[in-house]
Amino acid sequence: MNSAPEKVRLATIWLDGCSGCHMSLLDIDHRLLEIADRIELVYGPLVDHKEFPENVDVTFVEGAITNEEDDHKIRIVRERTKLLVALGDCAVTANVPSMRNFFSLDDLYGRAYLENVAEQPGIPTEDVPPLLKRTRPLHEVVPVDLHVPGCPPHADQIFFVISELLEGRVPDLGTIVRFG
Repeated sequence: MNSAPEKVRLATIWLDGCSGCHMSLLDIDHRLLEIADRIELVYGPLVDHKEFPENVDVTFVEGAITNEEDDHKIRIVRERTKLLVALGDCAVTANVPSMRNFFSLDDLYGRAYLENVAEQPGIPTEDVPPLLKRTRPLHEVVPVDLHVPGCPPHADQIFFVISELLEGRVPDLGTIVRFG
């Protein structure tokens, strides 16, 4: 008796970004049904797991690394993931979140929590992860196996990447992706 092939353990994670890449992933629409029996979604915004699991085959990471929580999280994700995919321009280049790199942390905190607050101004010391000195793309913090640019990448591109990975191939993105 033949046993069914093991499903690919797939995760997605959202760091500092707008969620546009996850929206494009959902825009795969009915094609998700074509691959549903071949994947096990083990972590992501639509999965109610609080801790990133062990032994993940592929993780799609949206967003840049902006604060201490992002930095900690991406290191755990890399440690527990066989193939890490930087999904979208924020993950690939730090894109829009990196616009804050032109300002000092004191200026950022002052503008956000002191100057633009009508009631109870004050820089938070709890419940808000401290910002890193600068926002960084994923590859500056952890090794990345595949970069999928786009803001956001088109659903067809994401589906192509997933399909190729499910077939055991490294996707050739040279003709189907673009920045911005």
